Amino acid sequence: RQAYVARVEKIGADHRNNTKVRVRWYYRPEGSIGDHRQFHGANELFLSDHFDIQSAHTIEGKCLVHTFKNYTKVENVGTEDYFCRFEYKAATGSFTPDRVAVYCKYEMPYNPDDLMVQCEGCKD
Repeated sequence: RQAYVARVEKIGADHRNNTKVRVRWYYRPEGSIGDHRQFHGANELFLSDHFDIQSAHTIEGKCLVHTFKNYTKVENVGTEDYFCRFEYKAATGSFTPDRVAVYCKYEMPYNPDDLMVQCEGCKD
């Protein structure tokens, strides 16, 4: 099972003095409307507009969500390393930005998991 990933926005206590966290959820490509695309990396997450209040006890650990640019410079990607290049509106399935930089005549975005000499469509 893949862990759920969220960004902690605020830490506080409820009326019973239980520690609560306000989180902003990251979605995985396969959990979003539009599903997984060829250029999505295995460690790609989308920062959503979905906020939630959770018990601090639900936190299992810490991970690092890099910008796309910084992720491509990480020499040894570990199991706690992820990257984000889109924001995702959970209700509508829309993304910001709605386009990303492309790297070939077939306008395929870069997938950091693949050595991008040419995309599958580029044959010349």
